[in-house]
Amino acid sequence: MSQTISTPMEFKNYKKFHYTLAGRPLVIESGKMAGLANGSVLVRYGDTVILCCATASAKPRDGIDFLPLSVDYDERMYAAGKIPGGYLKREGKPSEKAVLTSRVIDRPIRPLFPKDLRNDVALTLTVMSVDPDCSPEITAMIGASTALAISDIPWNGPIGGVFMGLVDGKLIVNPTEAEQKKSDLQLTVAASMNKVVMIEAGANEVDDDTMFEAIMKAHEEIKELLGFINAIIDEIGKPKFDYPSCELDHEMFDKVFAFCEKDMMEALDTDDKNVRDEKVVPITDAILAEFGEEYPEIGSMMDELIYKIQKKIVRRWLLVDKKRVDGRRMDQIRPLGSEVGILPRVHGSGLFTRGQTQVLTAATLGMLSEAQMLDGIDSETEKRYMHHYNMPGFSTGEAKSTRSPGRREIGHGALAERSLIPVLPSPEEFPYAIRLVSDVVSSNGSTSQGSVCGSTLALMDAGVPIKAPVAGISCGLITAEDGSWDTMLDIQGLEDFYGDMDFKVAGTHKGITSIQMDLKIDGLTPEIIKAALAQTHVGRDYIIDEVILKAIPAPRAEVSKYAPKMTSFKIDPDKIREVIGKGGSVIQKIVAESGAKVDIEDDGTICIAAVNGEQAAAAKAMIDAIVFEPEVGAVYTGTVTGIKEFGCFVEYAPGKEGMVHISKIAPRRIEKVEDVLKLGDVVKVKYMGLDKKGRMDFSIKDAE
Repeated sequence: MSQTISTPMEFKNYKKFHYTLAGRPLVIESGKMAGLANGSVLVRYGDTVILCCATASAKPRDGIDFLPLSVDYDERMYAAGKIPGGYLKREGKPSEKAVLTSRVIDRPIRPLFPKDLRNDVALTLTVMSVDPDCSPEITAMIGASTALAISDIPWNGPIGGVFMGLVDGKLIVNPTEAEQKKSDLQLTVAASMNKVVMIEAGANEVDDDTMFEAIMKAHEEIKELLGFINAIIDEIGKPKFDYPSCELDHEMFDKVFAFCEKDMMEALDTDDKNVRDEKVVPITDAILAEFGEEYPEIGSMMDELIYKIQKKIVRRWLLVDKKRVDGRRMDQIRPLGSEVGILPRVHGSGLFTRGQTQVLTAATLGMLSEAQMLDGIDSETEKRYMHHYNMPGFSTGEAKSTRSPGRREIGHGALAERSLIPVLPSPEEFPYAIRLVSDVVSSNGSTSQGSVCGSTLALMDAGVPIKAPVAGISCGLITAEDGSWDTMLDIQGLEDFYGDMDFKVAGTHKGITSIQMDLKIDGLTPEIIKAALAQTHVGRDYIIDEVILKAIPAPRAEVSKYAPKMTSFKIDPDKIREVIGKGGSVIQKIVAESGAKVDIEDDGTICIAAVNGEQAAAAKAMIDAIVFEPEVGAVYTGTVTGIKEFGCFVEYAPGKEGMVHISKIAPRRIEKVEDVLKLGDVVKVKYMGLDKKGRMDFSIKDAE
């Protein structure tokens, strides 16, 4: 009987490339895994390992006017040596961290695709091993860029990325996990060889100059990294495939633009989004009537056609006339308004209005045990401060039902959350879990930064002693083919859609707490970044002084009467068992009798939450009695609770008894305890310490 024995597989196209990034080895392998993808690499940074695959459909998708790009950062729990929690022991929907990472990688990559590409493109970044000192997010970004660049998918990359920290005043590239915990800056920068294409930052009130220096230092590091990636492309990169252009017919566009230019300019020249939308409807009908016979397919292109007509007019106004749709100067903010305490039963509320954008934020205070539990591949296990963002259809005048939050909602909520974290009091100062919910009730641009301002109002209204008020504002950009450019403060919807940048900055008077930058062009020069930082600083200072502090000058002195009253203190961890009791009997009795809720941490921290101060005080008194330890030499007033031949027992603290030997009851010798004491007598006792047998020793005669 013949047998076929397989031999070990040889990977003929296998390549391995080495680099050192921030002192740690970066290795990119190609040709061993995922050979059926258009482009794939296995990236190793330290012990972090990520498989990055780029695939594209053979044909464009019909009936769309955008690039159908998806970026999925796929966390495998085995990467961190964990088994997923819950009943289903497999990975489910992406974690919030995974969604945010997908967005951070999507933003710098998307603008570099050809504008007329309509083929489906999918980037799948599978995290297979995690080294806490080697950021999987940065590793995935580098891998995504390399996989796309060596593939046959049309793309104008590569880009590179690094993470910047600020420890003890020193800027650090790709800080370790220990350094990140001490860092005042968490900055992710992505860039091409010539320009910065993405900025995402959280910061502990970092000043503009330091932030700019960090961005520039990141770019210098990225340029060297791109030299390494370009060498890989030169060796194994594939020629880019041809694709049918989905660009609008230029002749048709020119005819339609000439036909409706005047009417469209009149329609756009208003600060009211509803009026503008109403005026565009008859223009659309007129285009169909005029050109429907000549161009039968024009109906299916109408959305893209109207978009490009409006874009041409708005960009021309901004570039040539320095004119904005609503008549503002380039550095002028829309009309502002703020109000607090408008929801009577919630713990804190704030309504922030900027033009036709309105965000209502509500604050809820709870026990620290109500913090969000996290089950991810990093070391973070819980989150005390939570911010959730909702944008229902009615906020933009759309008739659509409410859905679960998408990536945009998760991203905007995380941005507002990051903006406020640096000014929050510590759990020791303010022992509450805090949840904010920002509901966008009207939207015409910059709702995420409206959420930041609304959050400050709600926190102050809730009596949260924040260190300083935070405001957020966006800066837009318009560029010309000759390289000229101009920025504009506080962009509204049309300027976001048709402009080149949405540069969102939040911060206090002292410094920046967050940045998020979205681009539609191939990158920013240092001059543009510096101008955006300066302009947004002026804007946020104005909002803090003229709007937020005029609505509420300082956080309320006390939390709402509807919020739980919190007391936090520490006990000896060895006493935890006594407070809990057998089967939880003691703690259950405390909760039942006081009406308060009690949380106990492993380190002995106890948090008490109650409707009023009396309940909290009652619970604390019961716990104090349980953990009470007498001091040697101290005198206590107690009650005689038991009489024996050898002495008596005295309750010197609630639930605490000590024995007084008959020889220490009176200054003279007595035959019987009953000759001097009876049950219920109130006496003073002095704690003498432990006797020879290790028992607590009390004396009445020494107390007297």
